[in-house]
Amino acid sequence: MALGRSAVLKFVVMLYYLATTLYVLACLLLLLVVLLQQGKGGDMASAFGGGGSQTAFGARAGASVLTRATTVLGVLFMLGALFLAVMGTRGTGSLLSGERSAPVAPASAPAPAPQAPK
Repeated sequence: MALGRSAVLKFVVMLYYLATTLYVLACLLLLLVVLLQQGKGGDMASAFGGGGSQTAFGARAGASVLTRATTVLGVLFMLGALFLAVMGTRGTGSLLSGERSAPVAPASAPAPAPQAPK
């Protein structure tokens, strides 16, 4: 059973909206994960010899989970951008491919200058 053109168009539009929603969600999660990451030893306590400021997850246990999440979400961000760019193109022509240019008048020879009567 062949689908009609209208059904295919509705499916493509729905797929585009779904992909856009997932892309925005991935962007927000990437933003959150990047903001949750700890700096690389830039704590105020580490400047004075204290090492107890990272006791919630341990020294490196939480960083590996956040680093992996950043990598996965970064890849999803790039692939989603490419997918939406490909889906967002409308046809194969250029921006002005459907426009007709104004007709160009053929260049004619200049009219001879009128001669003064002798």
